[in-house]
Amino acid sequence: MAYVKWAFIITFWVIVLAFLHYTLPQNDIVRITDTYEKRVDPGENSWFWAQADVGTDGTLPTRDVFFIQTVNADGNIMVYRNEDTGWSWPPYFKFDTSNLYAEAGDLKSSSDAPRWVAIRHYGWRNEFITIFPNAVSVREVDSPDVRIIPWMNIAILVTLFAIFWAIRVRWKRFQAKRIAPVVQSVEDKIDDGGDWLKETFSSDKPAR
Repeated sequence: MAYVKWAFIITFWVIVLAFLHYTLPQNDIVRITDTYEKRVDPGENSWFWAQADVGTDGTLPTRDVFFIQTVNADGNIMVYRNEDTGWSWPPYFKFDTSNLYAEAGDLKSSSDAPRWVAIRHYGWRNEFITIFPNAVSVREVDSPDVRIIPWMNIAILVTLFAIFWAIRVRWKRFQAKRIAPVVQSVEDKIDDGGDWLKETFSSDKPAR
């Protein structure tokens, strides 16, 4: 049972950490090389796509999606999708996809005269299942060495930890006051029953 318990605990925390890593905002310092629009037909990977622009027909299986192509200081390529999140999950309340597309297009630069930008995004990039992180905002920065402190992530994680700790403390108290006495009472009754059976069917009773 110990192996099952630890397997469940590890699986639970892996799912929680993966969910937070996918959902919480991240910042990349990159150079925008191009922006383009592409027709997309979400299939089995539809969970990793947001939705059509707010106010349009979101029931259509095919839609046009904006993309932002970038290169970081090490020469690694990253492509971001640019979709509204609207009122759905994750709660970024992004409604300005077209404006962000225009901003990104205006910040394009070449390797000879680079303009470095911080792209705030969430999600993962995976070539195998064709998913892209979703760009939430873009702003120009002075250099690729700019350090951005993730204050929002810190605040969210501290809040979640505080909630988890409060629930854990209250559960421990409830367990000690309510559950443990009941379990102990049941164990005592089982022990008393076992003692009674031993006394009743003891072989030490005198034979008739």
